[in-house]
Amino acid sequence: MKKYLLPSIKITVACLVLFAGIYPLLIAAVGKLAPGGGDGEKVMVNGKVVGYANIGQKFTADKYFWGRPSAVDYNAAGSGGSNKGPSNPDYLKTVQDRIDTFLVHNPGVEKNEIPAELVTASGSGLDPDISPEGAYVQITRVAAARKMPAAAVRQLVDASIRKPLLGMLGPSKVNVLKLNVALDKLK
Repeated sequence: MKKYLLPSIKITVACLVLFAGIYPLLIAAVGKLAPGGGDGEKVMVNGKVVGYANIGQKFTADKYFWGRPSAVDYNAAGSGGSNKGPSNPDYLKTVQDRIDTFLVHNPGVEKNEIPAELVTASGSGLDPDISPEGAYVQITRVAAARKMPAAAVRQLVDASIRKPLLGMLGPSKVNVLKLNVALDKLK
């Protein structure tokens, strides 16, 4: 018994130092190299923070592009999904309600043209991005609400598309907050 006690204590102390000390410091140092220095990438308008690029926000006005729905009502302090499966009747009703709302606000769009991310919440409930298709399907509504040519809005969407990392890692995406801020600057 005694011959195992000292090595066990040494391994425990070594793991504590490594995993509770060195590893968190290393991760914090790497975070300082990220955009925003580990505090998140702030989106500024006229010197005022209007949000963070990596946290989704609720946009419901017709003059703005809408992002993914949120199961936590965009509360960054309580990130999470709904935990309802694809056959859950409550979940199916929620998705159908979102589809109906989208179709009311986007006349001329067919149900099969709505990308899934516009009617289903992400796992975190805070996804800030949509697909380019999710932005394109909203151009007509946004252009009409702002009394702008659809071509000008489409050009802005095209300029807002972020391509996959190294051209192959992940999908193309559009940050909704940044797109709406750029849209407001057009006027």
